[in-house]
Amino acid sequence: MDIVELVRTRYTTKHYDPARRISDKDIADLMEVLRLSPSSVNSQPWHFFVTGTAEGKARVMPAVLDFNRPRVADASHLVVFAVPAEFTEERFRRLVEQELADGRVKAEDVASGAADAGRRHFVGLHQVSPEELISWEARQAYIAMGFLLWAAAERGIDSTCLEGLDMAKMDECLGLAEKGLRTVCAVSLGYRLPDDSNAARPKSRLPMNEVVTTF
Repeated sequence: MDIVELVRTRYTTKHYDPARRISDKDIADLMEVLRLSPSSVNSQPWHFFVTGTAEGKARVMPAVLDFNRPRVADASHLVVFAVPAEFTEERFRRLVEQELADGRVKAEDVASGAADAGRRHFVGLHQVSPEELISWEARQAYIAMGFLLWAAAERGIDSTCLEGLDMAKMDECLGLAEKGLRTVCAVSLGYRLPDDSNAARPKSRLPMNEVVTTF
């Protein structure tokens, strides 16, 4: 599908068909899209929790606000986006280790500290407080969310961005405190019902001249 047409026709699903499930292949591909999503200074400050079972969805349902519960229960899958509460030395080390293994950086740059000097600088700008760090990391996670929504739409898979969550409760449901992680958002994935309430509503966006300035 043409990319502009894809964006014109994609919309936030309100009612999912509980009888339809996303294939294991498509879910694996969508998780790979998340893994490969871009982030500032290749910081990759995220972890994604995915479930496609009734048991998994029931586990997190106490954290889902009432109006969003059908969009979790009836969807095929749910992805919860979490970010680290602290950007630790271990995380810096793992990133450089992987970049070295992938051939992105050279061994001599790792030894000298040059391999991640820029990353340490820019992460450091946001480590002035726990709140600022989480805010910055959440912005990176939302980049990954955008890639997920796009990839899902390309596969004909419907989606709903979920901020109607009790984030602290979701942390509790998934045991994130002991993992050093914090919930920032979630996405439901599945297939819309034929009479989904959003299907017949026209897309509404501000006109081009109000949102784009050429200079």
